[in-house]
Amino acid sequence: MTIRIRIVDSDADLQACLAIRRTVFIEGQWVPEPEEFDGLDPSCTHFIADEDGRAAGTARLRITGGRAKLERLAVLDACQGRGIGSLLTRSLEDEARRVGHDEVLLGAQVQAVAFYERLGYAAEGPVYDDAGIPHRLMRRRIA
Repeated sequence: MTIRIRIVDSDADLQACLAIRRTVFIEGQWVPEPEEFDGLDPSCTHFIADEDGRAAGTARLRITGGRAKLERLAVLDACQGRGIGSLLTRSLEDEARRVGHDEVLLGAQVQAVAFYERLGYAAEGPVYDDAGIPHRLMRRRIA
């Protein structure tokens, strides 16, 4: 098994990322389509994870208000448990650092807080609702 993470540089790769998000979030978690596809994708840097040449996961980096945010991290169910989410997170952090940021913020689904804590993120603030799913704000210094 070979896993490769790369920045999306073609429409075909972007469409593969969007298809993963549709499967994981819209079909799997009932996130409303207008909330998942929020119109912000054109201004983001997208990452795709390939496992043996097949799209397996995705994430996006959005710079907003001078801050780097990890968003839309999704790994297909059949590909979970292989470290793809961790690899996507680290690749996104590397890119955020490369473009001048020293921390990454994210809104984690409460069930994913422990995953991000293992990667060095710390939860802060209260639980909040996003698309009907409880979330926590998390932050990690990457400098």
